[in-house]
Amino acid sequence: MMNFLKKTFLPVLLATLWISISEFLRNEFLIKSYWVEHYRHLGLVFPSQPINGAIWGIWSLSFAIVIFIVFKKFSFLQTVLFSWFVAFVLMWVVIWNLGVMPEGLLYAAIPLSLLETFVAALIIKKLS
Repeated sequence: MMNFLKKTFLPVLLATLWISISEFLRNEFLIKSYWVEHYRHLGLVFPSQPINGAIWGIWSLSFAIVIFIVFKKFSFLQTVLFSWFVAFVLMWVVIWNLGVMPEGLLYAAIPLSLLETFVAALIIKKLS
């Protein structure tokens, strides 16, 4: 049981915390204005109620679990790139398809999401 907590639960928990903090800082302080303005032009209100934050917490935990599982089968670099593609590129395709992707967002989102994924994978690598 102690080994499970140390080698599985702790790495996933710390990666989840990192992902959550990274997402919050990026989306609240760096690019939120892009989202809000884009939604306003669409005649919509950008969703930022507490329930949205809770859903992002679930997303962060899910992403950390994916990285943990992928890392069991692939190299570090393969894990980072595959996990990043699954979590971010597919999400961007969906929101672009729905017409709610702000122009110019990817200039900041791509490098910061790669960094987020890299650090989460590094946490899992070092602790599991």
